[in-house]
Amino acid sequence: MPISDHVTVVREAVAEARERIAAARARGGHGQDVTLVAVTKTHGPEAVEAAYAAGVMDVGENRVQEAERKMDAVTVPVRWHLIGHLQTNKAGHVHRFHLLHSLDRDRLANALQEEMRRREAVLDVLVQVNVSGEASKGGYEPAALPALADRLHALPNLRVRGVMTMAPFDAEERTLRAVFAGAREAREELRRRGHEAPVLSMGMSGDFEIAVEEGATHVRLGTMLFGHRG
Repeated sequence: MPISDHVTVVREAVAEARERIAAARARGGHGQDVTLVAVTKTHGPEAVEAAYAAGVMDVGENRVQEAERKMDAVTVPVRWHLIGHLQTNKAGHVHRFHLLHSLDRDRLANALQEEMRRREAVLDVLVQVNVSGEASKGGYEPAALPALADRLHALPNLRVRGVMTMAPFDAEERTLRAVFAGAREAREELRRRGHEAPVLSMGMSGDFEIAVEEGATHVRLGTMLFGHRG
């Protein structure tokens, strides 16, 4: 597909996504601003450039190495989000990201704190919460949040911005709402424990409207914007 056609397709998809987000906000009644994160994993740098051309400033990647290749290949000033599982030995690369969505274990938190302390910098992070309890998903159990929130105060180079969760794939609406409401409650627990935590990252191409109705501030859309790779 010619680059101009690709940009047009993505621009139309972004416009549709924004319309559906706005309608979901109106239905849900939480009144929150919603950031669209364009997930460009498995797509090339042209996807990042097309998203930016369509007015999307936030780009999500699952893997550090793939993200860094694109960072080095594009010149558009997007904000990079790391949304996938992060290996502890990759902690030294995370300073290039605007926001880490997947703080999912204490060992990673400690490694990130040490790296950012060394750099004399602060990293914005989201606590990944496994509301659904699926063994295939990482993240903290909701019951672990009170103690975790207190421990995170001892890591001054990490700034806890909120919560991220993933709902079960192809779940029915009642299950989706329960998971997203559980994530919203997890964020409230962080707030009660003294973290500002304005961010609630949840919802992907198949369920983002329900996520927005339940209070999502960030939705992560890949397939809807760029189609299936290959």
